[in-house]
Amino acid sequence: MFLNITHRRIPKRYDGGRVFIHEIYLAVRWSDLMRQISIFIIFLLTTLTGLSDESVFDTVTPIGTNGLTSAEWIYPLEGRQTPQCHASTIESTPTGLVAAWFGGTHEKNPDVGIWVSRKVDGKWTRPVEVVNGVESKEVRYPCWNPVLFQLTDGPLVLFYKVGPTPHSWWGMKMTSKDGGRTWSKPMKLGEDKAIGDLIGPVKNPPIELEDGSLLCPSSTEHNNWRVHFERSPDGGKTWEVIGPIHDGEKYNAIQPSILRYEDGSMQVLCRTQESVLVQSWSRDGGKTWTEPEATSLPNPNAGTDATTLQDGRQILIYNHTTRRAPFPGNRNMLNVAISRDGKNWKTVLTLERDKSEYSYPTVIQDDTGTIHVVYTWRRQTVKHVEIDPKQMK
Repeated sequence: MFLNITHRRIPKRYDGGRVFIHEIYLAVRWSDLMRQISIFIIFLLTTLTGLSDESVFDTVTPIGTNGLTSAEWIYPLEGRQTPQCHASTIESTPTGLVAAWFGGTHEKNPDVGIWVSRKVDGKWTRPVEVVNGVESKEVRYPCWNPVLFQLTDGPLVLFYKVGPTPHSWWGMKMTSKDGGRTWSKPMKLGEDKAIGDLIGPVKNPPIELEDGSLLCPSSTEHNNWRVHFERSPDGGKTWEVIGPIHDGEKYNAIQPSILRYEDGSMQVLCRTQESVLVQSWSRDGGKTWTEPEATSLPNPNAGTDATTLQDGRQILIYNHTTRRAPFPGNRNMLNVAISRDGKNWKTVLTLERDKSEYSYPTVIQDDTGTIHVVYTWRRQTVKHVEIDPKQMK
């Protein structure tokens, strides 16, 4: 923290009775001060760069501009089956697009389950709750952060989390052999001595390595916010944990997304509590990773997603804001940026810009080249947009 405020009650005795003296201490650590100043400078420079770059932050990008070809709600507000929804995911399968999210009364409520919709004949089907957190007649936990992934030589996998909070949840998975119409019974991923309960991909999709292994970008929140990876050689039956790759002292980082480069290197971009996106790099196929360091991009402590496009460019969906900034701060604005090297980013689209919440995106590219993005729209529904990468400049 930049400002470290400590409050304590000191017991004292007075005339035979016990009273408390309240003391408040305010401390500023020099290293934290310099880090916060650096983050502010980064945010200021990137914001000014964005404003000068075709004024992409002035208004929402209209359909037909910079590659944005369509935008729609997956389900309408009227008659929606849950008051709230969040953390959507999307995947392209041999039978079409499938989307999932968690929905219920509100985040953390025990009635929150995982909902699925499929795009059939150009329209999204009515959402169906495919799993919930019922443990027994007396115990039910909320579900969290579904992640869909279509294995190259296997079924569609639905990873998700169950538990009271992100500090104490555990990873689960189900599979579908018919493009999300029917699902297998839920299975717990297991445990590992390095992190406790296995999580699977914590928010963003995994990647398949050349040997067929699944590399899941993951993180935990019970001992600082720390990034790690979970690798499975057999589609999620057995697991190996890589990391955590840092101790969470300099940056509290979670929810990585994996980018790949022609030279074989990999990069992850991660959400933080420190108002900036951080990055880490691997040069050995994901076996080891560098210490997370700040990028030039701001972050309002909100989830992002990124993927490598077929033409070699990297695409990032994120909130180009900080948490306490004036409008459009926090999660009031959702943006798209592209990069060739993962270091120099150009903002190209503004998907949303209004006084509400637009957050937690997932981005994929299907076999035809179309980019699909889903995200939380005001916690009331899930929005799906399509982007033509050839027009994205």
